[in-house]
Amino acid sequence: MDYDAAVSVLFRVMPEDAPPPPTTLTVSPARRLRDAIEPVATHAVWARGPNEALAKLGLNFLTGYVWGRAAALGEPPAAVVVGAFGVFEPNLLGALYEMGRQACGRTEVLTVRSEATTASLAGLLEGAAVVDAVGPLRRAVDAADGTGHVLFSGLRALGWPEDPVGQLWRACEALREHRGDSHLAASVSAGLGPAEMNVLNELWLGMPMGSHATTFGWPQEAVEAAAGRLHERGFLDAGQLTAAGRRFRDELEESTDAQEQAIIDAMGDDFEATVAAVDAWSTACVAAGAYPPDPYKRAGG
Repeated sequence: MDYDAAVSVLFRVMPEDAPPPPTTLTVSPARRLRDAIEPVATHAVWARGPNEALAKLGLNFLTGYVWGRAAALGEPPAAVVVGAFGVFEPNLLGALYEMGRQACGRTEVLTVRSEATTASLAGLLEGAAVVDAVGPLRRAVDAADGTGHVLFSGLRALGWPEDPVGQLWRACEALREHRGDSHLAASVSAGLGPAEMNVLNELWLGMPMGSHATTFGWPQEAVEAAAGRLHERGFLDAGQLTAAGRRFRDELEESTDAQEQAIIDAMGDDFEATVAAVDAWSTACVAAGAYPPDPYKRAGG
């Protein structure tokens, strides 16, 4: 799938009468930070410039995403990448990872991805006072516990780009990976498999069942089987979350937030101003077509 094909499929918008995602109504500082940084953190995935640069290495939208993200781990076996990413259909993810590795080396993908993303984001945010936000975000990254946070730890180990815009991107990407690692840990400890995680999350957000899971490679039969397992636990009824299911997902959110508290504490009095600034830059990414316009996508990651 090339970049233009990905845009045509994934840059969808929910109906105008759809209720807002529940995360837009939350007062959790950890969730507010997560939603604020999402488009900046994933600029390497969704912006045209980085995709065109990676295409010159022989990577398309999917292989560029998988290899570009996994390269922070080194060059592990595909099974390790599957375990770290967590929510993807294993055979698809493993195949994309191996295809990416065959197209170009780790040093190449990391270097080109970083340079192209920094250049693209710098052009979009020209004149923005990113240095004011970089300090608190870097403190947050440095303060975060890497225990059990594999993707975050791998990304943090890469070090910091020299350019302040590159540092902004790296900090947002690292903090996004930390929360993703935290949510994966909370979900696994609660007895969820990857397909169930997808179904539970999309229904909690208010998305149609399967609409999110299928973008992670799960076929319809796997989605239905996952829904059946959630039904057996009393979390689903007629394809909708029950009260017990919603409480269960809310508790997963609280468990995830708790693992992010050191990050919030490290930002201290700079938290509100930093979140407001990064949220504005993320909104600019959306307006520029460098992130899907669907608020459900932003909330779901």
